[in-house]
Amino acid sequence: MNFLELLLTAVGLSMDAFAVSVTDGICCQNLKKREAVKIGLCFGIFQGIMPLTGFFLGKAFENYITAVDHYVALILLSYIGIKMILDAVHESKQETQESYQLTVKFLILQGIAVSIDALAVGVSFAALQNINIYYAVSEIALITAILSLIGVRSGRKFGMKSGSRALLTGGVILICLGIKIFIEHVFF
Repeated sequence: MNFLELLLTAVGLSMDAFAVSVTDGICCQNLKKREAVKIGLCFGIFQGIMPLTGFFLGKAFENYITAVDHYVALILLSYIGIKMILDAVHESKQETQESYQLTVKFLILQGIAVSIDALAVGVSFAALQNINIYYAVSEIALITAILSLIGVRSGRKFGMKSGSRALLTGGVILICLGIKIFIEHVFF
């Protein structure tokens, strides 16, 4: 796998993390730079760990992993999205903005949800003859972290303009992302 192929793979894998980081930026208007860095690092780390894990699991388990990865992504993203929608419906704008807390547990759930595909990519890496897996996962992690930071910043700008609909919008985005992953895996 050459540099360009790996770069395109990294960018493709990071798109889910980018979308979720935009949502985090939309819903957390009081997000500090340190928290934005946490989001980027969390998503980058998970996007690095998952293909490495998939690589070591190897080709023997490929059918089992690819058979359930889309279900896991759909369930996790839908759970987070539904929770956000319910918060938006049941609380006022000020209370809603405060209730969307980026706790460690919440970030880990998001990190797992956006990096499930990377596990399957790691399994496919095991079939390649000339791949430096440590270089590959480092590049994937770095690209994801950078794009996630850009996503948070973009989301914050959008969220400031959208007002009370930010949490509702974010929830819908996450559910749609889960459905997109599910449809891609089941039908394509």
